[in-house]
Amino acid sequence: MQGLWGQAVRSFRTHWQLYILVLPPVLYFLIFKYYPMANAALAFKDYNVMKGIWGSPWVGWKHFNLFFDNPMFWTLVKNTLFLSFYLLLAGFPIPILLALMLNEVRSARFKKAVQLVTFAPYFISTVVMVSIIMLFLAPRLGFANVALQQLGLESVNFLGEPSFFRSIYVWSDIWQTAGYAAVIYLAALAGIDPTLYEAAKVDGASRLQKIIHVDLPGILPTITIILILNVGSVMSVGFEKIYLLQNSLNLATSEVIATYVYSVGLLNANYSFATAVGLFNSVINLVLLVLVNGFAKRISNTSIW
Repeated sequence: MQGLWGQAVRSFRTHWQLYILVLPPVLYFLIFKYYPMANAALAFKDYNVMKGIWGSPWVGWKHFNLFFDNPMFWTLVKNTLFLSFYLLLAGFPIPILLALMLNEVRSARFKKAVQLVTFAPYFISTVVMVSIIMLFLAPRLGFANVALQQLGLESVNFLGEPSFFRSIYVWSDIWQTAGYAAVIYLAALAGIDPTLYEAAKVDGASRLQKIIHVDLPGILPTITIILILNVGSVMSVGFEKIYLLQNSLNLATSEVIATYVYSVGLLNANYSFATAVGLFNSVINLVLLVLVNGFAKRISNTSIW
């Protein structure tokens, strides 16, 4: 033990600048990520403002049972999973395809222009994005309905139709984030050994064959890691955008666990119930993350841990 402590002291004296540099992010995670985990005990208590979290009485699984017995439970789970997997299946391949196509572009000016156009929407705030969607899809004066009227078709209340909500959410999210996500794959493509391209060229490989046999295997570990992280957060579908797009007409498909927690748990000041549902969400995400990580490690030897 004394030897380990001595090594730590010597390491700090030698690399003290690096330790100071890493201190702020470590403190951030300890204060804002790990310390709040202790307050998850609120899910097993009947919270009383006067008594505080640790002074409130324990009630065991009461709030979990209330959520599981709620008639909305399966609807919420179904909506959350359907929306998350729709976004994953539709949105995950597009940044990869975009990165592969940009990697084949020889004109640096055109490549930078495409990157700028696809990357810029990522910096649009959620509120502004939702405002754009609402103006674009407005029943009377929205561009989409004006175009339909010009074609002799009837106007459609896109945000009032439950069947349209998921597609509106998913494809607007893809438009906003695909360019940013493609940067990760472009960086992975830049790290591929150039001699592999030279060997493929000598063997007479076409561009498509080069993509299939050089590019895709080269970025496969990155694809695997990103997929694991995405599957591990399927239950944490974005709250802000869904809540802002939500209205009384599309609740059948837009009400997910996150919005339900906000409306029932927080607006009604039922903090224990809200914490219980949030903890349930986190446990499901953790289980999915562990399962997908183990599966990926078994078939490709690439995993987070």
